[in-house]
Amino acid sequence: MSKILVVDDEFRIREIIKKYAVFEGHQVTEAVDGMSAIEICNSESFDIIIMDVMMPELDGFSACREIRKSCNTPIIMLSARGEEYDKIHGFELGIDDYVVKPFSPKELMMRVNAVLKRSKNTSVESKDVFKFKGLVVDFTARIVTVDGKRVEMTPKEYELFFYMVRNKGIALTREKLISEVWGYDFFGDDRTLDTHIKLLRKSLGEYSRCIVTLRGVGYRFEALES
Repeated sequence: MSKILVVDDEFRIREIIKKYAVFEGHQVTEAVDGMSAIEICNSESFDIIIMDVMMPELDGFSACREIRKSCNTPIIMLSARGEEYDKIHGFELGIDDYVVKPFSPKELMMRVNAVLKRSKNTSVESKDVFKFKGLVVDFTARIVTVDGKRVEMTPKEYELFFYMVRNKGIALTREKLISEVWGYDFFGDDRTLDTHIKLLRKSLGEYSRCIVTLRGVGYRFEALES
């Protein structure tokens, strides 16, 4: 059983998520706005947080920013807005997934269970360090540096980047990356992957060229270890 915090100002949304989560054996705590969510997180720990973006008192993005200061609990954002800007903003804050309303409760629970599974079963990386010129990837310490400066990434960016580096030189399809990094079947919204690739390239600076786009296929990380 996992502890889930559901944050949404709409009673109907909270109820339907709770119904499906409880059916699958999870324990659910509810919050009606961002401020309440922060207060609850300061007194309790959760395995995952499902939080709406547009709420009174404090919006979901602001609440996520505050929660991230004290814990790395996985967060799935809900929003009626599906614009790329909003998704990028959420991923930059460190959220694990972004679901656009209206959503399928069954699909949401698949995503919840996938995030929970990956969170609880994160394997210990091999004690290796990958180096390519000024790019250094320390798998064990989960640290990436570019020309001696540490690069800050969200948990999902680390997972995606580490997976690509470990499979360097291999053409990775979009479906393979989604399955391995997000842990759920591909639901058709490949913009989630593209958004994270954009964020990775931005973080890597001149080494963004190492992430090669394979049109109609996916991506490949190209760099010879030094």
